[in-house]
Amino acid sequence: MSAHQAVCHVNDAFRLYTGVITAGQPGFPYPSKLLKWGALLVPVRWPKGFKTVPEVDQELGGTRPVEFKQDVAELKDRIVSFTQIPESFVWPSHPYLGVMSASEWMRLGYLHTDHHLRQFGA
Repeated sequence: MSAHQAVCHVNDAFRLYTGVITAGQPGFPYPSKLLKWGALLVPVRWPKGFKTVPEVDQELGGTRPVEFKQDVAELKDRIVSFTQIPESFVWPSHPYLGVMSASEWMRLGYLHTDHHLRQFGA
């Protein structure tokens, strides 16, 4: 994944988190509660290479990179909007992690963004 693809991937992930786009269930072999606990609460960095859903994979169905500065600006806007979602918002179900609370979604947004920023030394 290139840095530009990562920007578009995280943009797509925030679209997924807020229900702008949807994704099919990947059929992961472990219970979503176990995976959610590991992903959100275990204090270790996420491993590289975890297969994502096609809707947020830039080589499959995700948004293709176009213009880096524009895609970065969109990501900044999405992050700000995400952190300002009202309490009344009805969160979608995550394809891997299932139903989550607002605080779990915020934690996921942080951890996922941090994971990809670390890939490129940002």
